[in-house]
Amino acid sequence: MKFNVPSKTLYSAVSSVSKVINSKNALTILDNFLIELNDSDSVLTVTGSDLENSLTARIPVTEAEGSGRFCIGARRLVELLREMPDQGISFSINDTTLEIEIEYASGNYTLVAITGDEYPAFKPDPDEKEPITFTCAPSDLIKGIDNTIFAVGNDDLRPMMMGIFFDIKPDSITFVATDTRKLVRYICRNIAPGVEGSCLLPVKPATIIKNVFAKDESMTVTMNSKNATIESKAFTFKCCFLNGRFPDYNRVIPKNNPYTLTADRLSFLTAVRRVGVFVDPAFGLEKFRITPERVLLKSSDQGNCTSAREQVACSFTGQELTIGFSAPYLIEILNTIPTEDIIVELSDPGRPGLFRPTEDAEGTELLMLLMPMTVGEF
Repeated sequence: MKFNVPSKTLYSAVSSVSKVINSKNALTILDNFLIELNDSDSVLTVTGSDLENSLTARIPVTEAEGSGRFCIGARRLVELLREMPDQGISFSINDTTLEIEIEYASGNYTLVAITGDEYPAFKPDPDEKEPITFTCAPSDLIKGIDNTIFAVGNDDLRPMMMGIFFDIKPDSITFVATDTRKLVRYICRNIAPGVEGSCLLPVKPATIIKNVFAKDESMTVTMNSKNATIESKAFTFKCCFLNGRFPDYNRVIPKNNPYTLTADRLSFLTAVRRVGVFVDPAFGLEKFRITPERVLLKSSDQGNCTSAREQVACSFTGQELTIGFSAPYLIEILNTIPTEDIIVELSDPGRPGLFRPTEDAEGTELLMLLMPMTVGEF
């Protein structure tokens, strides 16, 4: 079996596919790429897997001779291609001994492959119902992941909160993530699936989608109750969903927070960061006294005898309100909101605050909820 391929084209593909491979695998074969060639269409496929997720890249090759499949060490191939100059390289594989010879203008490398027959494959569940399928722009899906992934929980006792919930309606997709302290809901009406369904996507496949499909113009999603297949021109990604029932997110979002705070996002963010340096690391509590014209921020760490106070200009529709939030969580929220100003809807010190951009992008709606912390004396 033989083929020629540009080194940087192959490197880009294997670098993307390597993102799905774990640093430590229960099966040694998963430390390898599965490489397949069919000379009838002159397309090389490179696959990586961790048993729950599988990513395949398709690369056009030239002067292809023969067909076959073999496994090659992923780390070694990625490191070799990273250091190669941008030029054509040729692969020659002995079908009997599986010896591989890689050649280019000024170099020659030899290594031994493993038979591809041992590589595990995704097997369809015969009891699964008819899957649903829709097409969307990767940028819309990635935007939903970007806006919610920071709010995903990491508590093993609540596995249903360790992923992003996709609530799929015929005219939109709602992305939701929560760890019980913060919640993000992002509605994208630029995607019109035309079908209904839902799934819980773990963090790893969400990150792979964000990193691998960013340059594609379109993707097709086919999903059932347990897994999904996402396909673009260059990649096919198969991933498994989390088991469990996601909580009713609409029930925890307050319907009537009568007081509205508007402030410059960057000024507020940098003040929260500075004052947050002095919070008690065991609690992360940062206190806020909000008046119609300013927000007074305060934190202290009694154990180290430190404290901080700062104020930021704002516009507030209430009289005066004292409330506490976790500084690290608040920083994550303020970092994610894209607009110059932010809107914070409040009710009382014991009810969650709602954070919104001053203006949503066309066809979208972003809302973030943060539970307050108990404030003793200000």
